[in-house]
Amino acid sequence: MTLTQEKKNIRTLQGIVTSDAMDKTIAVIVKRTVLHPRYRKRYTRTKKYFVHDPQNRFHVGDAVSFHACRPFSRRKRWMVIYPQA
Repeated sequence: MTLTQEKKNIRTLQGIVTSDAMDKTIAVIVKRTVLHPRYRKRYTRTKKYFVHDPQNRFHVGDAVSFHACRPFSRRKRWMVIYPQA
């Protein structure tokens, strides 16, 4: 398996930054729509992720993409994807 094939299988998410108070860490909220199995009503679920941001580049309100990686701490297991300039 080559490196490019491994990168295709990495889980990637998008969300909005809600906190940048920590050093090299941002808190990101990810919203997703779920269909109730019995009543067929759509509703929104949110989850908060702690994402590693080594350059401290993102601030509250920014839209970010991030992917799974090795654990950085007890709750931080995601790394931000910087846009290509």
